[in-house]
Amino acid sequence: MKKYTTILILLVTFAFRPNDTLATPIQFDFCGELITFDFDRTLVPSTPVLSNEASITEFYQSLTSKDYDGLINALLAYKEKFKPDDWLYYQLIRKAAQQISPKTDNYHRYTLYKWYFLCRSGYDARLATSGDYILFYIRCEENTYNIPNRTVNGNQYVCLNYHDYGNNIDFRLHKFDILKLAVPEASNSFSYKITHLPEFKSSDYKEKDLRYTYNDNEYHYKIKLNTQIQSLFINYPVVDYALYLNIPLSRETYYSLIPLLKKNMKGMNVKSGVDYLMRFTRYAFLFEPDAQVFGAEKRLSPEQTLLYDQSDCEDRVALFYCLVKEIYDLPMIVLSYPKHVTIAVQFDKPYGKPIIYNGNKYSICEPTPQKTDLRIGQLLPELSREAYEVTYVYNPSKK
Repeated sequence: MKKYTTILILLVTFAFRPNDTLATPIQFDFCGELITFDFDRTLVPSTPVLSNEASITEFYQSLTSKDYDGLINALLAYKEKFKPDDWLYYQLIRKAAQQISPKTDNYHRYTLYKWYFLCRSGYDARLATSGDYILFYIRCEENTYNIPNRTVNGNQYVCLNYHDYGNNIDFRLHKFDILKLAVPEASNSFSYKITHLPEFKSSDYKEKDLRYTYNDNEYHYKIKLNTQIQSLFINYPVVDYALYLNIPLSRETYYSLIPLLKKNMKGMNVKSGVDYLMRFTRYAFLFEPDAQVFGAEKRLSPEQTLLYDQSDCEDRVALFYCLVKEIYDLPMIVLSYPKHVTIAVQFDKPYGKPIIYNGNKYSICEPTPQKTDLRIGQLLPELSREAYEVTYVYNPSKK
């Protein structure tokens, strides 16, 4: 039976209210773990709109550290036990802030709590304001492509809450000033790298039917998927291929798919097996550009591609890459053209016209549906004269 983690926040008492407390239990689920703590809601300052340095500084100074030590220690205890990656830990902080100061009640205060909890957790986060806008930045050394970033003292900071403004602020009209608020323990950088997903409860998963035909045989898959993955990554930015391609499958999803693929591919040689995976990725899902589904570019991880009914070329590349890596662990390169992304695999011998990179020969494996049923080694004819960039190289460690 799934164990629940109980996070207990010490009751807070005040000198001016001896032996009395207004602490009440707060409880919420985070990725299958029950988070429980006691919190005195009277600690939350009743504030007007916090949109300038003076009011935000006053708010920060009102947050007596000892009043929040128990909550911060509890968050860090969760982090120590489950070792969530930074992005997932931030989702926990978002939920904790929502419980204490709901976003719809006072957006600025909710944002300041997120900033404060991240800083108290050791992350170097900054605030910037312009009029009624408040942007929340975190120091990050990785590339992000659809959110604002700025440089402070030679370090890059990326914006964590741009989506709250519809990803639409005219920075020509609004000049943002970084606030000078120092939190002594806030020195760590933030990473978008995901090395593992939470151990969700089995009951959180639903089955999704996928069917496709290969060599006149119909294959049927019932894959276990968890919609919490969509929620956790809904605001995950566009990052380098090395990051999003390697977001792993959750345990339940992995074991509902990979063993069945291996079973259906039993007896196939490597080329036939990769061809099977290529056509599964190509034909088991509907194609739709990101602009139509999300209104902007969004790179889906392998599990997100399984979750959504529609996906584009970058998403198919991610899923195909994951399947080939898990089943065959072959060297691969990702090729980015001006209007298309595809992938090539290194076999013992190349097929078709190979892509030569660093002296190695790779065969195109097109995982996105096209007008022509492309075989391994066949590139879209219209791309034959197009320039491309190798945006990611995977070399198995055993090679």
